[in-house]
Amino acid sequence: MRKRSLYSVFIAAIVAVGAFSIYAWHPSMAPITPPVKDQFAADVIAQGKVLAAAGYCSTCHTTPGGSPYAGNYEMHTDFGIIYSSNITPDVQTGIGNWSEEAFIRAMRTGVSRDGHHLLPAFPYEHFNKMTDEDIKAVYAYIMSSVPAVSQQKIDNGIPFPLNIRFLQSGWKLLFADTTPFKPQADESAEWNRGAYLAQGVAHCGACHTPRNALGGEKRDQMYSGAAIDGWIAPSLTTSSKAPLKWRAADFDEYLRTGNSSFHGSAAGPMAPVVHAGLSALSDSDLKAISVYFGALAGNHNDNPASSPALKAALESQQLPDPRIDNGARLYAISCQSCHYSSNELNKGRPLLALGSALHLDDPTNLINVTLDGFRANQGITGVVMPAFRDALSDEDITAIATYLRQSAGEQPWPNLKQKVAEIRLQPRFEH
Repeated sequence: MRKRSLYSVFIAAIVAVGAFSIYAWHPSMAPITPPVKDQFAADVIAQGKVLAAAGYCSTCHTTPGGSPYAGNYEMHTDFGIIYSSNITPDVQTGIGNWSEEAFIRAMRTGVSRDGHHLLPAFPYEHFNKMTDEDIKAVYAYIMSSVPAVSQQKIDNGIPFPLNIRFLQSGWKLLFADTTPFKPQADESAEWNRGAYLAQGVAHCGACHTPRNALGGEKRDQMYSGAAIDGWIAPSLTTSSKAPLKWRAADFDEYLRTGNSSFHGSAAGPMAPVVHAGLSALSDSDLKAISVYFGALAGNHNDNPASSPALKAALESQQLPDPRIDNGARLYAISCQSCHYSSNELNKGRPLLALGSALHLDDPTNLINVTLDGFRANQGITGVVMPAFRDALSDEDITAIATYLRQSAGEQPWPNLKQKVAEIRLQPRFEH
């Protein structure tokens, strides 16, 4: 009886392995001769250029100062270092010999032309929401307009057994959402257009949705905030920590300009999303995305200027006596000339007490900005903030952050000085 049970288990295991192998295996797709530009219609190429920008393809597939789309952008994950692929039309090292069908398969299922599984750092779960026409347009743009660059991909630093691509199919089976986009009949056409763009090509959830221990998105917490590239992508829903809840108008201002008067400016990974990505979209598409997220945020107040939270933020700008508060003294010396003004809202600069950085449970974003400032291509275009990495000590930054946090009406962050020291030593990501 015992032997029979063991045989049954053994046979069941063989059947399971065989079934998984069938599920996991994908055939290689035949290489093609690279298509010529005249093969694609001009309007399709133009559409593809816009969509490639909105999907930040160049941002993730270009090293700082490197050739566009040639790959090797370094991504630090909880599972090791991943280097992006060369997606230029180079035949030997890029995707020059990929057919349109092979490109669509990769975008929809995360499977390369040669049949191996792509790592989920490539957000195929989101690109799968795109229509065939939009995916074909991106293919047309890359194949016709992106210069071919010969550049071998750097090997990923993913440890065994996570580096076995065959096993990625198991991850997909457990966590990947490859269902197509489904419009909501009870929502407006504008809302559905925004949802299509946000869930698909813009893949907003890839950064703003928390992940489980194995890297799968927690879809029951979609857009509720997550850590990404040494920053915190804040919640875009009703769970936002911001004292003034986001409105559609706030999202629209932020996506167009990189700044919201009532919420803050685009820094870190979000800066290129706004300035090098979504800026390519039409005004109507940006408005649609804003309508979609405005509905998720749940704030329909058209007059935030009358909010008690805004009144409290303005009152918090009254500095305590700097002779007895070291944080206030350092703030007055280093920050006050730019960040304190009774006309601050009219100038477009966000009030610090309203920004999410001071109200998140984690001080990472505030520390990052204090250390490295804002470049002219971040936040409000052309407006810079100096980096204080070499000007302020860990103790100084801790004092300023403590003062700002308390002036915003929040409890002090625990172990703040230790956090400042840790972030100062972290590798800096070029965004």
